[in-house]
Amino acid sequence: MMKRQFNRMRQQLSHPNITIRAQEATELLSEDLLQVPMVDKMASPVPFFCPQIEQRIEPAKRAAHSVSKRLQACLQGQCGTEMDKRVKKLPLMALSMAMAESFKDLDTESSLGKALEMGCCIQSSLAKIMAEFEIALEHYVLHPLNKLSEEELPTILKHKKTLQKLISDWNTIKSRLNQAAKNSSNSTGAGAGPGASSAANKLEILKEEEEEVKRKVEQCKDEYMADLYHFSTKEDIYASYFIKLLEIQAQYHRQSLESLDSALAELRESHRQTEPSFTTDTPVAGYYGVSLETHLKSLGREIALPIEACVMMLLASGMKEEGLFRLAAGASVLRKLKSSLASGSNALEEFYSDPHAVAGALKSYLRELPQPLMTFELYDEWVKVASLKDSDSRVQSLRDTCSRLPQDSYNNLRYLIKFLAKLAEHQEVNKMTPSNIAIVLGPNLLWSQQSTGDPMQLDLASVSSIQAVVEALIQNVDTLFPGEVDFNVSGMFMPPTNTGLCKTGLVEEPPPATPPASTPTLLDGEA
Repeated sequence: MMKRQFNRMRQQLSHPNITIRAQEATELLSEDLLQVPMVDKMASPVPFFCPQIEQRIEPAKRAAHSVSKRLQACLQGQCGTEMDKRVKKLPLMALSMAMAESFKDLDTESSLGKALEMGCCIQSSLAKIMAEFEIALEHYVLHPLNKLSEEELPTILKHKKTLQKLISDWNTIKSRLNQAAKNSSNSTGAGAGPGASSAANKLEILKEEEEEVKRKVEQCKDEYMADLYHFSTKEDIYASYFIKLLEIQAQYHRQSLESLDSALAELRESHRQTEPSFTTDTPVAGYYGVSLETHLKSLGREIALPIEACVMMLLASGMKEEGLFRLAAGASVLRKLKSSLASGSNALEEFYSDPHAVAGALKSYLRELPQPLMTFELYDEWVKVASLKDSDSRVQSLRDTCSRLPQDSYNNLRYLIKFLAKLAEHQEVNKMTPSNIAIVLGPNLLWSQQSTGDPMQLDLASVSSIQAVVEALIQNVDTLFPGEVDFNVSGMFMPPTNTGLCKTGLVEEPPPATPPASTPTLLDGEA
């Protein structure tokens, strides 16, 4: 053990930052003490040099001090306080109390009141999670780092400074001792006398002082070597403080996210049940926002009512309308049309004159489906198809992917693509090429489950892939969906005869019964 300590002392004294006179003290150490075997976790000796440890002391102290100081500034609660007191002082709890005061004056059945009440509860929950996080942070990270930077490492540096001073004093006394020995020798050569006796006495006193300082050097050296050894064995523990910080942070964010997800799900469900939205892009009560399977099953239909109604109106009046699906309709007209479709109203005659509103209602229905028409399950497959460069391979992959669609989705997609292909036939007039149609309609036909149906959340690569797929579907419609389509599949839609609209795109086989000329009707069972 002493050999190890002496070796570390040798290396410490040879460090460039030590004075030249201190370096001379290495004469006391032998050359065979240069290396010290350290034992790792596998009990294998690893060469280890003392300066490598010494050089890490000061940076470790600075790191521990800097991190603990910044970490302390991150805490929102009062350091050292108990759980209840800390929670009350957190900004999140103040926000919770503000929400609690706000919803007292509101109707408990209103969506605003419920949202505030739920917000109050979740902010209170988040405040408690925050308090638990900060307490754990103080106990497992802040306190150990403070002790390391304020006590343990400063003690090692203090011992090092003391040792350097003692070595300097020791060298000074040795110089004086050497000079005194020369004087005593000269006095002895000159003969006995008072001067010789005085020199001899001074020499003895200096020898005693030198022995005392040497003893102090040895003692301080042992303490310093023990400190370095202690530091080297605990470095992994010191590193674990920073690992623990990340673990505590991860746990805090996980708990906060779980709490928020649970509350949001409950809040959204409550909000959907109590208050309809008044924006044009949110589901309207009725057929909008209902799953395709549920809608078709409840009405006994093959094609969704909003899809068939909008397609029939566009076939009658919108096929040559420039910028169809691209130009936005008036919000009030669009909402009125969506409400009429959603409630099964048969008063659709007024909307034949506004094909942009009809196109908007169709896009809105597709976008508000809980699952896109081309399905979440096949999203990755559609994207893969878009990456294929060979046209034959792409068509074959499109056919294979279409065949994997649920029957309801396949029927409605086939119906819609057939219509879009017919729309593209008039691209010279309406400017809606297959590419343009795919740009405006693609994000409403397919989106990833993570984007929740919001086209704004789709990244550029996803949008490009979806557009490529939809464009390919339109261009290869006869190959992928062979046969003709009777767009008036239910036989319930006829355009008003007094509109003077062109007949392009009307169904080839009119229904057996002609409704009154003034109003396009819905079947009684569907109204």
